[in-house]
Amino acid sequence: MADPLLKIEDLHTQFFTEEGVVNAVNGVSYDVMPGEILGLVGESGCGKTVSALSILRLIPNPPGKITSGKIIFEGQDILKMSESEIRHIRGNKIGMIFQEPMTSLNPVLTIGRQLTETLELHLKMDGQAATQRAIELLEMVGIPDAKSRIKDYPHQFSGGMRQRVMIAMALSCNPKLLLADEPTTALDVTIQAQILELLTRLTRELGTSVIIITHNLGVVARYADRVNVMYAGRIIESASAMELYPNPRHPYTLGLLRSVPRLDQAQKSRLDPIEGMPPDLIRLGPGCSFQPRCRFAVDRCKEEVPPLFDVGPEHVAACWEWENVSKAASAKADVDAA
Repeated sequence: MADPLLKIEDLHTQFFTEEGVVNAVNGVSYDVMPGEILGLVGESGCGKTVSALSILRLIPNPPGKITSGKIIFEGQDILKMSESEIRHIRGNKIGMIFQEPMTSLNPVLTIGRQLTETLELHLKMDGQAATQRAIELLEMVGIPDAKSRIKDYPHQFSGGMRQRVMIAMALSCNPKLLLADEPTTALDVTIQAQILELLTRLTRELGTSVIIITHNLGVVARYADRVNVMYAGRIIESASAMELYPNPRHPYTLGLLRSVPRLDQAQKSRLDPIEGMPPDLIRLGPGCSFQPRCRFAVDRCKEEVPPLFDVGPEHVAACWEWENVSKAASAKADVDAA
């Protein structure tokens, strides 16, 4: 079996504020295999974006800091690299698509200059070669009349076109790993599908591994090979997409799946929202963070943080009551099928 391209071990990222220490990423561990598309899902504020920014050491300091853990990329610990070494990794071996392209693209530089800058820095191309490559990249992501559009500025592009430019920039140096942070949040549904199909096709052609960070379970179901579910800075369930959706084993995952409409359920099936609010990451209690919102909680949940149990084929879940969750999920499926 191939070695993981990326291996994260017990990663902790904290923000030191006047109100206290925010445990944004609280002991996260997972692997990304070569060519794999990994979905990282959860509510806003659960630590998805911070964990991705930690991979590239882009946490603003102050107030943030990666306090412990390992991030092993191609056999090297990113957290032990010098600033010059990590700059060689960013944009070259690890690309990133940020949430909102209009705030990520420089408004005073042309699209062409923003593309050629990366090519000149990492691939040592001269100006003419970089410009030609930039045109090819824009054509690759479906921007018409790329030769003239390369001279335009970000505000002259629509939201979908700006996102295509971001994808072109992220893939310009043929990275081994691509971090896609909510790549379709600001787009309408039709453009979302186009962007995701384009991103998936290009990464498959290039053999690039991808981490898709999103709260959209439909996106993950369609495009991800494997899914990590995050809550309160931790990964609380992980499995292949084919295993996770029909067989959730954590009450939070079950709640997420029940709270969104699905075409494979009967029309009479009602949505079942998760009650309560996400926890305050400054004041996490001693037990399971999901316990105050959980209908399966027992006394033990208030006192001990559950480890990740093996609950199925390459399927783990951090829940003391995962067997009862499994029974409830099966019963719900039987009712919907009736």
